[in-house]
Amino acid sequence: MSPAIDPLLAFMLFVTFLQVPLTELRRALSNMRFLGALMLANFVAVPLLVAVLLPWMPQDPLLRIGVLLVLLTPCIDYVVTFAHLGQADAKPLLASTPLLLAAQMILLPVYLGVFMGDAAAGLVKWEPFVHAFIWLIAVPLSLAAVLQPWAARSTAGERTVAWLGLFPVPATAAVLFVVVAAVAPQLSLAMDAVRAVAPIYVAFAIAAPMLGWGVSRLCRLPADQGGAIAFSSATRNSLVVLPLGLAIPGALPWVPAVIVTQTLVELVSELVYVKVAPSLRTKIVRQGS
Repeated sequence: MSPAIDPLLAFMLFVTFLQVPLTELRRALSNMRFLGALMLANFVAVPLLVAVLLPWMPQDPLLRIGVLLVLLTPCIDYVVTFAHLGQADAKPLLASTPLLLAAQMILLPVYLGVFMGDAAAGLVKWEPFVHAFIWLIAVPLSLAAVLQPWAARSTAGERTVAWLGLFPVPATAAVLFVVVAAVAPQLSLAMDAVRAVAPIYVAFAIAAPMLGWGVSRLCRLPADQGGAIAFSSATRNSLVVLPLGLAIPGALPWVPAVIVTQTLVELVSELVYVKVAPSLRTKIVRQGS
């Protein structure tokens, strides 16, 4: 993968975090109904969807474990940006990222054991998850936390934050471009594997946000928080689990190709979600008024 991806992701998240009032994060973290819906969607509903898709997954253990790695881990980074662009409530989603990270670190070995048996033993390592949390969440969030008070007390700070506020969309576009450019060579090396898994990812991209939305309605969340649950359910942690896939003996080129295929399907899906989510939210709000 391109070495530019992590810095671009960090910048994209930094300028997104600047748009979210960080003083509200503590209140967002105390929203137990949202957190419960988020956990239910990602760690009960999504694994059940994966179980339904399991018969259509490739029988080859390397390909199957690559699919499971990526589909069982909810995104902790650019999902916040896409939820924000889709006019969902990004604040509780941002506040919940440490909980999402901890839960997937604990549950991923369990789910891999259930779906793969002994073939998954000892696969999961903590390092990629910790690295991602530090550089893609903690550092950009800390920088945003420094700049927001500066903007509140200083004209220069206010202008700086306003200028940086122009960058979420261009930064997201830059991430998409670099990711696509970086993953294309992997795909060309394992086209049979790509063709085998792409329909599974398309089915997931269609079903997962509907499951997330259904869980949010079951938990009676407001429409904007329901949108955040839908985005989280549909968005996976591919850039974080890729190092796990690369660590599997004999992984190249098939496991990274399987993982990055999901990235490409997901990025196209996110552009659709961002367009559809605001109109769906407006429709729900009107029905409830």
